[in-house]
Amino acid sequence: MIIFFGPAGSGKSLQGQILAAREDWQWLSSGQILRDSNDLQLKEIMQTGQLIPDDKMDQIISEALDNVTDKDKLILDGFPRDVNQANWLIENGYIHGNSKDIAIIVDVPAEVLIKRLSGRGRADDTPEIIEQRLNVYNHEISQILDYLSSQSVEIIRIDGSGKVGEIHDHLMEELAECNLV
Repeated sequence: MIIFFGPAGSGKSLQGQILAAREDWQWLSSGQILRDSNDLQLKEIMQTGQLIPDDKMDQIISEALDNVTDKDKLILDGFPRDVNQANWLIENGYIHGNSKDIAIIVDVPAEVLIKRLSGRGRADDTPEIIEQRLNVYNHEISQILDYLSSQSVEIIRIDGSGKVGEIHDHLMEELAECNLV
């Protein structure tokens, strides 16, 4: 399993989708699942920039993962969002800490993210909500990465501030070094 991390606007979803199409892997996005949901309570939480409660996210992701046929060829985008969710993935056997489990972090400077997100036109992309999401992401990501690293998950950082093709080329080089592509 490859887990993509990055704040909203980092391009992690686009890179995950390109990788999935190129390598015939399955792409599973927690954000897309939430945006497609008809649950008004979930939509209200998302519009404030807050995280969905862990127990609810675990249930949503569990249902989605149960439909995946080959978890070794899975790209998980946007989950886990905190250490409890990362622990849940480990405890439920979705991450094994073997050579096929990798976390990719798409790093992008905050000012680039704000510019990108402001241009998307989504209702939850106001400057206040963008800042709130970045604060939540930055608070949680280091703890998640420390935990995953302690569970033998390899961590790879990718600069996401360039052109899509250049970012993807760098991503493919990193995955080739890990013998995943």
